[in-house]
Amino acid sequence: MINYRLKLQYDGTRYNGWQIQKNGTTVQGVVTNAINTILRVENVKLTGSGRTDTGVHALDQPANFYSSKIDDLDKFLFSLNAVLPIDISCNAIDEVSPSFHARFDAVSRTYLFLFHHSKNPFWNNYSHLLFKIPEIKELNKISEAFIRKEDFSSFAKKIDPKINPVCDVKYARWMRISGKTLFIIEADRFLHSMVRTITGTILDFYFQNKNLNELEEIFKLKDRSLAAKALPAKALFLYKVKYPGE
Repeated sequence: MINYRLKLQYDGTRYNGWQIQKNGTTVQGVVTNAINTILRVENVKLTGSGRTDTGVHALDQPANFYSSKIDDLDKFLFSLNAVLPIDISCNAIDEVSPSFHARFDAVSRTYLFLFHHSKNPFWNNYSHLLFKIPEIKELNKISEAFIRKEDFSSFAKKIDPKINPVCDVKYARWMRISGKTLFIIEADRFLHSMVRTITGTILDFYFQNKNLNELEEIFKLKDRSLAAKALPAKALFLYKVKYPGE
């Protein structure tokens, strides 16, 4: 069996996230079914670099699966994109080491959250409308407090007792490009709704002029009700997944 890696992109609007569920359509389920249709098998197991929540998009979602030799990768890629719905695309496929694991080998994931600042029907489906334009410098001062290796339970919608709530946030930065505001955050891993909650909390501290000492209490008490409301999933994108050597 050969290990194949896919590079996927998708509009998450109509999906219940990445991971296959008993109820609801998921990206993992749709892509798996497409591969099985092309290869005429029913046992392909597709592993993604991580779970994206309901409604979240991906610009770079690596995934891998094992199969017997695919003679023509270009032909397979063409066929896969023909079978996949319009809101999911596969940009590349290649052979990788038999030991490669899209999830466990990833060293970091980067997300971006997009804001626009005036009513616009063309941006509405993939960006969050924020009428008040914040100061980037001040937002970055608050964001620095999130760059840490810490228990992020207070910023997760739900905590699975089997999952370690400690995450190592390596980068958190705001910027303004072409009149839009971007928040970019990188960590080794993220909890459920963690990025959207952190983004909302940073804005809450900014607009309410809160003292950063309050943030330390939020971390310490591990109480989700103390952090701000999670912002909409429609404006969140899985931007980049890094592996050793990249």
